[in-house]
Amino acid sequence: MHRFDAVIVGAGQAGPPLAARLSTAGQKVALIERHLFGGTCVNTGCIPTKTLVASAKVAETARRASDYGIEISAPLRVDMARVKARKDRISGASREGVERWVRGLPGCTVFKGHARFETPHRMIVGDQLIEGERIFLNVGGRAVVPDMPGAHDVPYLTNTSILELDTLPRHLVVVGGSYVGLEFAQMYRRFGAQVTVVERRPRLVDREDPDVSACVREILEAEGIAVRTAAECIRFRRQQEDVVVGLDCMSGPPEVTGSHVLLAVGRRPNTDDLGLDHAGVETDARGFIKVDDELRSSVSHIWAIGDCNGRGAFTHTSYNDFEIVAANLLDHDPRRVTDRITAYALYIDPPLGRAGMTDEEVRRSGRRALTGLRPMTRVGRAVEKGETQGFMKVTVDADTHKILGAAIIGPGADEAIHCVLDVMYAQAPYQTLQRAVHIHPTVSELIPTILGEMRPLA
Repeated sequence: MHRFDAVIVGAGQAGPPLAARLSTAGQKVALIERHLFGGTCVNTGCIPTKTLVASAKVAETARRASDYGIEISAPLRVDMARVKARKDRISGASREGVERWVRGLPGCTVFKGHARFETPHRMIVGDQLIEGERIFLNVGGRAVVPDMPGAHDVPYLTNTSILELDTLPRHLVVVGGSYVGLEFAQMYRRFGAQVTVVERRPRLVDREDPDVSACVREILEAEGIAVRTAAECIRFRRQQEDVVVGLDCMSGPPEVTGSHVLLAVGRRPNTDDLGLDHAGVETDARGFIKVDDELRSSVSHIWAIGDCNGRGAFTHTSYNDFEIVAANLLDHDPRRVTDRITAYALYIDPPLGRAGMTDEEVRRSGRRALTGLRPMTRVGRAVEKGETQGFMKVTVDADTHKILGAAIIGPGADEAIHCVLDVMYAQAPYQTLQRAVHIHPTVSELIPTILGEMRPLA
C-alpha cells in the first residue's frame, strides 16, 4: 500500500502542472499514467495536427507561388513519410519533455498502468494499491465510433490512427463536419488527396452562426473539397479495397466511394473503466463526470479536470481547470468554471477564432445588441498577403456596452481574437477597444474600426 496526500490520474494538460503545484507545496503526490505523457494535445491532438497543418500550408503556398510572382519549375511533390516523420519528431520531443519534468518533481512518484477505484480513497494500478487523501481524475477522452450501419464492418480511421499514415490516401471521406474533421479534410486535400466531407446536419460547424458556417464551406470548396451536408442514414460497406459511404442528401449522388474513411463525429470521456461506481462518483448520460463550479465531483475529495468533466474540450480549458483547482486549494483564491469565457479556434486555413456568444445565442438571450462586420477584402493586411477569404464581426450589449461575442475568420484570426477576448475578461466597455491604437498593418487594427460602425443586431 502506497499512501499519498494527492493522487492524480492522467498526465494530460491539467495533471502535470497540478502535480508540480501540489509537490511544491510540500504534499506527497502520485501521478498515474497508463500510456503516453502529455495527453491528447501532445500525442494525438494540437501538436501533431497543427504540425501537419503547417506542412499542408507550405504545400498550398508553393502551389500558389506564381500568384506572388514566384515561379517554381519542378512539379510539386509531397513526401508523406517525411511529413509524418516531422510530426513524430515534434510531438515526441514534447512528450519526452513532459515526462522528464514530471519524473523530476520532488515529492512526486510516477506509476505506469491503468488505475481503477477499489474504494473512494483507494485505487489499484497493476499489483499496487495507491491510497490518496485527495484524488484528481484527468483521464481525457477518445474518438466516438458511431453506431452507423456497417461502421464496424469496414476499415476506418480516427483522429488517432490517421496520424500513423505515411502514404497519401487516394480519396479520403471524412464523416463529420466539425473541427477535427475539417482540419484533416483541408490538410489532406493540400497534400494531394481527393477529399469528401459528409455531415448529417444541414451546415458545417453548426454551433457557429450561419454566416460563419457558409464561409467555412466556401473556403473548403474553393480548394476542391466536396461537401455533402444534410446526409441522413449514413452507412458503410466494403467494395474490394474501397469503402462505400451511403448517404441520403438533398442533392448529389446517394453514395461516395473512398479509399480511406475518417470518423470524426465527436469524442467520449475515458471514464467507463475507472470503477467510478466503487467510489460513488456520479456521471451524466454521456459518461462525463459531474462537477461543481470548482470541479469537485459528487464525492467531496475527488475532482475531475480536463476533457472528462464535460466542461470544456480544449487544451486551454484543461489547463484552466488546473488553475481553478490550484487557486481554490492552495491560493485561497475562489476561481470558478463559470468565470470562463467560451473561446476556441478552428485551424483550417485561414483559421476561425471565436470568443463569447454567437449572434444566435445573443438573440435567444433577449438582449438589445449592436453588431459590426468587415470582410477581409477590406482589411489591408489580408489583401497584401493575398488571403482575403473571411470576415470579422463583433457583437456588443447595447445597454451595458460590454462585448458579448466575436468571430474572426481570416489570416491570423486565432491571434487577433485575443484583442477582443482580453477586453471581455477585463469587463471593460467596448469603447476601450474602440479607442485603442493598434499597429498598422495588422488584421486586428480593423477591430476598433468595426466597433465604430455598428448597427442594431437584426
